[in-house]
Amino acid sequence: MNSIDSPLLGLSQRLPPSNLQAEQALLGALLANNRAYERVSEFLAPEHFADPIHGRIFQSIARRIEAGQLADAVTLKAEYEHSGVLEEVGGTRYLAQLLTAMVGIINAGEYGRAIHDAWLRRQLIDVGETVVNNAFGADAELDGAKQIEAAEQSLFQLATEGGNNGGFINFERALTDAIQGAERAFRRAGHVSGLTTGLRDMDAKTGGLHPSDLLILAGRPGMGKTALATKIAFGGAKALLAEARASDPNGIPKAQIAVFSLEMSCEQLATRLLSEEARVSGDRIRRGDIGQKDFDKFVQVSRELAALPIQIDDTPAITMSALRTRCRRLKRTKGLALVVVDYLQLMRPAAGTRPENRVLEISQITQGLKALAKELAVPVIALSQLSRAVESREDKRPQLSDLRESGTIEQDADAVMFIYRDEYYLAQRAPKQMSFDSEDKFQTSLSKWQQDMEQVHNKAELILAKNRHGPTGTVPLYFEGEFTRFGDLDQVHEDYAG
Repeated sequence: MNSIDSPLLGLSQRLPPSNLQAEQALLGALLANNRAYERVSEFLAPEHFADPIHGRIFQSIARRIEAGQLADAVTLKAEYEHSGVLEEVGGTRYLAQLLTAMVGIINAGEYGRAIHDAWLRRQLIDVGETVVNNAFGADAELDGAKQIEAAEQSLFQLATEGGNNGGFINFERALTDAIQGAERAFRRAGHVSGLTTGLRDMDAKTGGLHPSDLLILAGRPGMGKTALATKIAFGGAKALLAEARASDPNGIPKAQIAVFSLEMSCEQLATRLLSEEARVSGDRIRRGDIGQKDFDKFVQVSRELAALPIQIDDTPAITMSALRTRCRRLKRTKGLALVVVDYLQLMRPAAGTRPENRVLEISQITQGLKALAKELAVPVIALSQLSRAVESREDKRPQLSDLRESGTIEQDADAVMFIYRDEYYLAQRAPKQMSFDSEDKFQTSLSKWQQDMEQVHNKAELILAKNRHGPTGTVPLYFEGEFTRFGDLDQVHEDYAG
C-alpha cells in the first residue's frame, strides 16, 4: 500500500477526545456545593481531566473536601495565593468563571462520566498508537506474539483500573442470589451447590467448588498434588459435559476448565490422563510396553476425553498478567468454570513489578489469583509446595505453618487443603536386616512393618486445614499409585476392579 493511501495518515491531525465544557461545569458545581463531590468521588481522578489546570483544581477541591474543609472560590484563592500558584490555575477571574459555567449541581454525576469517558478514549488512542509503533518497529525482543500479549495486558489494565463499575449491591438482591444457590444445592444430586470435584466425600465437606473462591492444594513432592488437581478438573469437566448433554446428545458445555500446567508439558499431562482413564501404567506408555489391546483402549478413551471441556496451557513461568488475560479471553469466548494452576511457586508476578523478596513475590501472585477468582466469579485452585519442615517432625502431616514462602497464602485463600499419604513415608522406613543383631528381631520388625503397610496401602488423606465457608477436617481418599489416580475410598471395588 502506498504511504499516501494509508488509513493511519491523518490520525495526527485529529484532536484527542475531550469535553472541556463538562470539566468546567463539574468544577463549578463542586465549588458551588461540595456535596456534589459524592457523585463523582468513586470513579473520577485528577488525571482524567484533559486540561491539566482543571485536574489541578479538582485535586485541590478533593483534598479539602476529604479533609473536612470547605472548598469554594474564596478558600481556593487563599490556598493558591499562599502557595504562589494562583496565576498558574488562571487567577481569581478563572475561579469566578468556573462558577458561572455551572449548569446544575444535580448533573454533576453526568459531567463526571463524560469526563471519564473522554479520558478512556484518550487512553485507547495511546494503546492503539503503541500497538502500531511496536508493529512497525524492528525490535527483535518483541515478536508478534509478545506484542499481542502486551496489547491485551494494556487493554485489560484499562478495563479493570479505568472502569467505574462496582459499588454497593442491594441486600435484597444478595439474599435472592443466596436462595438460588441453596435451591441449586437442594435439587442437585449429592446436594452440591458449587461445581462438583468428582469426589463424593470432598463435595460433602465443601459443597463443591464455589465461584470467587481461591483454594490452595499443597503437599510435599510425591504426594500426588497434580494427580488430585487433575481428578478435580476431570470431575468438573464431566459434570459440565453431562449437564450440556442432559437434553441434547450433541450439546456443547457452556464453560471450560482452564489448566495452567507450569511443571508438565501438555503431552506429559495428556499421557498421565490417558494412563488414569485407560488404566495403563504411565511408565509402560513411556517405554512403549503396550499391546494392541492397550492401544485400542487408548483410542476409545481418547475419544471420550476429547469431548471434555478442558483447556491446557503449559507456558512455563507464566506471569500473573498473562494468566489473567488468557482467563478473561477464555471466559469471553467459551465460558469459564474453573481455573487450576500447577503450581504457584513457578509463576512470576505481573510484568514491570519488582518485589523485594520471594515472600513478597508469592504474596503478589496469591493476591492476584484471589482477585482473578473474584473478578471472573470462578473458583481457582492453586497448587503449592510445602517447606522441608514437614520432614523433620515425627508426625509428617502438614500444617498451615508449612506453606512454603507463604507470605499471605493462608490469608488470601478461602480454603487450604493438604494431601498426605502415610504409605509414602512408611515405605521409606522399611526395616533393614543389617540394623538387627538377630534374624528373629528382623523378622518381627518386618512383619510389623508389613502389617502397617497393609493398613495404609492405597489410602490418602485430604486435610482441610482452613475452610472459610465451612468445617475443617480430613477427607479419606483412595490412591492408586500405579496410575497416580485418586477416588472415593469405599468405591474401590466398583471403580477400580479388574
